[in-house]
Amino acid sequence: MIRTTRPVIAGLLCAAALAACKKNNNEYSSNGNVDTTAAAAAKRTDTTTAANAATATPAPSKWTSPTIIGYAWTANDGEIALGKLAEKKATNAEVKAFARQMVTDHMAMLTATKKLATQLKATPDTTFGDTQDLVGHARDETKDLTDKAKGADWDKDYMDKMVSDHQAVLGKLQDAAKDNTDPDVTKALSDATAKVQAHLTKAQAIQAKLNK
Repeated sequence: MIRTTRPVIAGLLCAAALAACKKNNNEYSSNGNVDTTAAAAAKRTDTTTAANAATATPAPSKWTSPTIIGYAWTANDGEIALGKLAEKKATNAEVKAFARQMVTDHMAMLTATKKLATQLKATPDTTFGDTQDLVGHARDETKDLTDKAKGADWDKDYMDKMVSDHQAVLGKLQDAAKDNTDPDVTKALSDATAKVQAHLTKAQAIQAKLNK
């Protein structure tokens, strides 16, 4: 038999105990009971997320003075162009008179829009999504009415477009009024909204007559 001294036996027992402790600790961590690394990472993530939320910049207002002016400018330009075209191609006397009114009224509204831009020292922003959509829409309508032959169908098509166009613009002006806080812009929007509503009411009346 091999004789083992007491110090050696004690050393082996200590080593075995340390190994068992290490194994138990690893198993304890792998079982998900304690995971200090993951907990620390989660804490850092939560802290970063909270900090980002606290310093997040609010989304800008949809409508601003430059975008409102840019939209109104574009809308007036479009109505003037279509009105001039209708003055030449419309055959119905009431439609032709309406077209003349569109040119006169929207030229006056365009002048008011330019005056407001000067007053506020604001550069019209025509890059706004709604304004870009309006540009494309006006271009398509102008081409359609330019290519279309004169006659009763042309008159009806023009008035249908006037109704839908003024409904759309009226809705956008009302949306803009909700975002606006400038009293001068509020007054301009109120005046423009009243005029567009009057145009819409008249256009609907003429449309109804043409549809009979």
